[in-house]
Amino acid sequence: MANPPAALAAPVSPANMRPQRSWLSAAVYFLRRNHLALVGLILVLFWIVITLAAPVVAPYDPYKQAIPERLQPPSAAHWFGTDQLGRDVLSRAIFGGRISLPAALAVVVAAGIVGTIVGALAGFWGGVWDEVLMRTTDIFMAFPGIILSMAVAAALGPNISNAVIAIVVVLWPNYARIVRSLVLTVKENEYVLAGRAIGVKEGRLLWRTILPNCLAPGLVMATLDLGNAVLAFSGLSFLGLGPEPSTPEWGRMVSDGIAFFDQWWISACPGLAIFTIVMAFNFLGDGLRDALDPRLRRQI
Repeated sequence: MANPPAALAAPVSPANMRPQRSWLSAAVYFLRRNHLALVGLILVLFWIVITLAAPVVAPYDPYKQAIPERLQPPSAAHWFGTDQLGRDVLSRAIFGGRISLPAALAVVVAAGIVGTIVGALAGFWGGVWDEVLMRTTDIFMAFPGIILSMAVAAALGPNISNAVIAIVVVLWPNYARIVRSLVLTVKENEYVLAGRAIGVKEGRLLWRTILPNCLAPGLVMATLDLGNAVLAFSGLSFLGLGPEPSTPEWGRMVSDGIAFFDQWWISACPGLAIFTIVMAFNFLGDGLRDALDPRLRRQI
């Protein structure tokens, strides 16, 4: 009697029977192991809670002026001092998150939607669509990002929504490029070809089958771009192309502090806020990138 094949005779170990983790569970697993990513997540959650609870947490009204108390250094009454109009710097920095963070989120969502649509159509349809859409993308990417955003913001006028639009104009080509490359790869998979063979509509294949398999890299890019969007929005506000001067916004507060070099606390508090939130999004994005790397996922 012939011996059974080794593959059939060998016992299957429990380790070999372990199911592969989904990308979401893998992300949670890696975040628990990656200390920097965990720090980033904690800082992001901290700022979200602080900004949502700003009316309760902030010790003073961010708009209230007290001229006799102007330019006071940090003290027990004002932890980060007061500005040139006697307003509490800490309170204004806390309320500043209610402008900068939603603006950054709006930038990333809008840029992601525009870039995903352009990249998906270019990669899926190919031919003339690909050529026209990608050459348009190249035109936008040919300009330095800060110069282009400044030009758009200056042309539209200084306010929050126009600053958001200006940054979206700079960021969407990056999403278009990455989505196009992912769609070109995914559309050649067997399940997509099988769908075409049985007559599934092209639109359904693209939006229901191909794009969901492109989410992971886009999520990583969006997380990293949240920090970039905060920095870009603060930069435009610093240059006077964001909200109006009286608005408590981080970039505007740093700009106000330039005229008072000896009163370092006016710029230090909003500068620290920008630094911590940008660093947090970078830590979190790096952790998600490692978590969603297929080579690392096979190890867990």
